[in-house]
Amino acid sequence: MDILKITTAGSVDDGKSTLIGRLLYETKSVTQDKLDAIDTVSKRKGLDFVDLSLLTDGLVAEREQGITIDVAHIYFATLKRKYIIADTPGHFEYTRNMVTGASNSHVSLILIDARNGVVDQTYRHFYIASLLRIKHVIVCVNKMDLVAFSEERFEEVKAQFMAYAEQVRFEGQEIEFIPISSLMGENITTPSVGMPWYTGEPLLGLLENINLQKDKKELAFRLPVQMVIRPMGELLHDYRAYAGKVASGSIKAGTKVKVLPSGLESKVQTLERFGETLSEAAQGDSVNLLLTDDIDISRGDMLASAENAPTATKQLSASICWLDYTSLRPGQMFLLQHGINRVKAKVLSVKNKVDVATLAKTEEVDELKLNEIATIELKLAKEIFADTYNQNKNNGAFILVNEQSNNTSGVGFINEIF
Repeated sequence: MDILKITTAGSVDDGKSTLIGRLLYETKSVTQDKLDAIDTVSKRKGLDFVDLSLLTDGLVAEREQGITIDVAHIYFATLKRKYIIADTPGHFEYTRNMVTGASNSHVSLILIDARNGVVDQTYRHFYIASLLRIKHVIVCVNKMDLVAFSEERFEEVKAQFMAYAEQVRFEGQEIEFIPISSLMGENITTPSVGMPWYTGEPLLGLLENINLQKDKKELAFRLPVQMVIRPMGELLHDYRAYAGKVASGSIKAGTKVKVLPSGLESKVQTLERFGETLSEAAQGDSVNLLLTDDIDISRGDMLASAENAPTATKQLSASICWLDYTSLRPGQMFLLQHGINRVKAKVLSVKNKVDVATLAKTEEVDELKLNEIATIELKLAKEIFADTYNQNKNNGAFILVNEQSNNTSGVGFINEIF
């Protein structure tokens, strides 16, 4: 049974937590004692209905204010598949939390209040979903009960969203629209009674029918070496294995690989895991890899496809989403974390800052503030072995770390390698 990873997005009070709570409730993923507890809290708050958003808002501040602040990960399952939902906050100042929650997702659920239509945060969240190359976007036009389940209003919101999306979406990105009411359970797991004009699948049906196998494309093999294994003892004196997690692609015994940075080539002799020999290792597998040749390989080196190796680079251009309260300025130094490698990096330039609502760009930028997105050029103190984000998401992203505070200051997506 596969796992579908979902991120929610939308502006404040668009109903993200209520939608997730409704999904949990209607798929019978909530225990009775938990339901009794939120029923008690709902009555204490003076509500005449069970506030299902309480199922996901775990922080005291979230429950007191009725908003989402941190990213909550919610797990549930149906007969068809398992789900992990990252419930992310809608406030502008928590956009960095939304980026974190969306980084590994297959699907972005973007909620829009039918009364308000598309707002700046809607643009921001769709722009980030496209920047992260999330292929499946489901736009949930929520609170349809408050606009009398109007098909005309639904079509207006849809047209408003698509006028923006057509300028931002990448080739192959799929966008679907569904009118819902999270509070009343309309079009969540069963077809809506109040909106007979909508003939598509309810939300759960859309999620169950997303084909993840179709999305997979064969990426080139990449394995950053985390450890060189040399056991002690007479019997294993010539044993040398390279341990790591396959970042992308797959590998079999007999496959030719290139070692970076040396550029030397060898063949895979054996793949092992917990003493067991494997016929193949794929993305996400942690393995010990033995080569037919003795090559000087250390932690931080990379084993890659000999036919399609990444570029060793000390200079690159990337889209950056700034996550720090301290502004980014040209000339600053950071630690760049790419995979397991951490190197010093200098910001050479900041340009093409994007206003996500209008898509207007500012070419020359003196500083980049919290949650702003721009293009930066970096000079590195040591080579990394990278792909562009468009070629290989797993080897084309990085974070910038502040040397003094050790805070994660920005997340970057490589556009060009020089």
